[in-house]
Amino acid sequence: MDRAAERDWIMKKLNIGKELLYLTLADVKNTGFLIEDILTLTQSALIAHGKKEYEMPAKIGVHPYEEVFYHAMPAYVPSRNAVGLKWIECYPSNPSRFNLPQTTGLLVINDAESGCPLALMDATWITAMRTPAVTSLAARALHPDAETFGMFGCGVQGIEHCRFIVHTLPNLQKIYVYDIKEEIMDNLVKTVQPEIKAEIICTKDPETVARSCEVMSSATVILQEQLSVVKDEWLSGGQTILPCDLNTFWDPIISRRADKYIVDSAEEHQLFARMGYFPDGLPEIACETGEVLANLSPGREKPDELIVCSNIGMAVCDVVVGKEVFRRALDQGMGRILPL
Repeated sequence: MDRAAERDWIMKKLNIGKELLYLTLADVKNTGFLIEDILTLTQSALIAHGKKEYEMPAKIGVHPYEEVFYHAMPAYVPSRNAVGLKWIECYPSNPSRFNLPQTTGLLVINDAESGCPLALMDATWITAMRTPAVTSLAARALHPDAETFGMFGCGVQGIEHCRFIVHTLPNLQKIYVYDIKEEIMDNLVKTVQPEIKAEIICTKDPETVARSCEVMSSATVILQEQLSVVKDEWLSGGQTILPCDLNTFWDPIISRRADKYIVDSAEEHQLFARMGYFPDGLPEIACETGEVLANLSPGREKPDELIVCSNIGMAVCDVVVGKEVFRRALDQGMGRILPL
């Protein structure tokens, strides 16, 4: 559907400039997406980013507390006629203090022709879906024959990573998981194991995961203090590391000595480096994740390469998925139409 036809279709259901569609978390979750749908949409956003067919400034934010960040994440992806902004915040203490998610947020989708807002929706589910989608797509591009996958952090992101990764690594036999809280690991196994064929193995220490897996990811906390939980000496050539938590969880020497250090957004990693998240310096960036997916830059070239691919989340993925959430919700009569 071209832009004019799409706008005409929207206008039959929503008076652009006079109304917007409000979608709760439940609305967003119930729009009928399959994992394959999220992977397809996310891949299109990453390829557009790799081809430089987008507009997306690096994240700007505020920090009310040392361990807290708020990010404003705007993006425009012409190929999907998707433009909008995600306003997201991360409070690592939320689960223990308030029994609330660590991450919450809202997403605004706009009409690219007039600029008027089309939708305001919860962004929690979209973030939870597009993040493991990026990891899984990068894993397929960099290590498609992997039989073992390791996941550090077994909360919402850990659960979704284990669900998604089996869709892009067809040879996967075993998934090793680690979390400092045993009950969180147990919940991941209880939730995901009935859905997938790969065996999920709970481990007692991070070293077991690091020494057992060809591909690994981490979704823990993002802090300026480097926790260095995974030690460099536990790793070897031929592994692929896909952190979602910037430079926090891994010994920083790992990224610096890797044969390739790939990032989703060089500009955003450079911004975080200026903010102090890489006290030893940002490793030399080989290319961006989208460039690998678009076949513009090489991924793994040798079996014994150690590759780190750091993906901290990009608004291009949010607005592309969010635009489709809006379209499906409008088509199905979901959500609440509010006056502007």
